[in-house]
Amino acid sequence: MLNALLKTMRPRQWTKNVFIFAALVFDKQLLNPKSFLYTLAGFVLFCLISSSVYIFNDLADIEADRKHPEKKNRPIPSGKLSVSAAWIAGIILVIFTFTASYFLAPNFAAVILVYFILNMAYSKWLKHIPIVDVLIIAAGFVLRVHAGVTLIHVQRFSPWLYVVMTLLALFLGFGKRRAELALLTHGAGSHRKVLDGYTLPLLDQYILIVSGTTIVAYSLYTFNAPNVPDNHSMMLTIPFVVYAIFRYLYLIEVKHAGGAPEEVLLSDRPFQITMILWGAAVLAVFYLS
Repeated sequence: MLNALLKTMRPRQWTKNVFIFAALVFDKQLLNPKSFLYTLAGFVLFCLISSSVYIFNDLADIEADRKHPEKKNRPIPSGKLSVSAAWIAGIILVIFTFTASYFLAPNFAAVILVYFILNMAYSKWLKHIPIVDVLIIAAGFVLRVHAGVTLIHVQRFSPWLYVVMTLLALFLGFGKRRAELALLTHGAGSHRKVLDGYTLPLLDQYILIVSGTTIVAYSLYTFNAPNVPDNHSMMLTIPFVVYAIFRYLYLIEVKHAGGAPEEVLLSDRPFQITMILWGAAVLAVFYLS
């Protein structure tokens, strides 16, 4: 049962929560022990609250998931984790996370609360509304970035990163919907109601728009943000972002992947190498230049 609970908590999706470190890195506080520990604690708590959301989401979708070709194997719809045990685990996670978050930083606890309420509304209603469903997903990523800002005293963090994060999250969200629609084909609406509001050509247009604007917004950040080095060395990181976006598009269109963005991050070697090189370049620009 513990293995089933851990699987339901989606530890592989905790990679999304690394965006909480954005403020720490881009405000040049990565080497500050106090700021690092506060952000690390916030990362752990965000992982726990996101896991509680996954548990409640699976409980809400249990009947639909049983009809899904892949989701039917999840612990709750498959019966490996009982409904009562899932409810108890989810409630315990929420109580512990809210309490610990408040003692860590009240403003951080407020972000956690907004994230939880937003995702509960998403699970119940908002995920059935086309476009709004992806906007809520994007809001979750922006909240992760803002959560990191609430944990430390920022001095040089640029609002441009909120713009980039919003566009990037929209890109991933529409890519996820496209992959789901392509996988489920004609029976898509019976598995996820919101897919009836999308078509592959429409999603391709959305992806084209947000992918292009993401590149433009990130490029503007690299030479226009107040916290980047004056020698414009941050612009050297642009090729990595461009390749990562192009690679993800390739995986969506050609390899028919992208239904789970975290799986791409954890399994696609070229994408992983690109992210490592981008991270190394960012650290070199901010901490060595």
